[in-house]
Amino acid sequence: MMRELTPHIKCDVELNVSGPAERTVASWTAAALRRIADKLDQGEYEDGHHEVTDGSGRPIGSVYFDFSEGVR
Repeated sequence: MMRELTPHIKCDVELNVSGPAERTVASWTAAALRRIADKLDQGEYEDGHHEVTDGSGRPIGSVYFDFSEGVR
């Protein structure tokens, strides 16, 4: 019996965001996560680590993706 391969994505995100107030930091973090999600949805990531920046382009962390296929 032949088994079908199922796509898998392993994703690790590490962000260090600081700001003037907790609500502001939460908003900036959410915006960074949306940018990651948008780029993932557009197919802009490959396997490996990728720098994550804030809205002004400063590095705030990294995201790691491992795209693979395996038996379900």
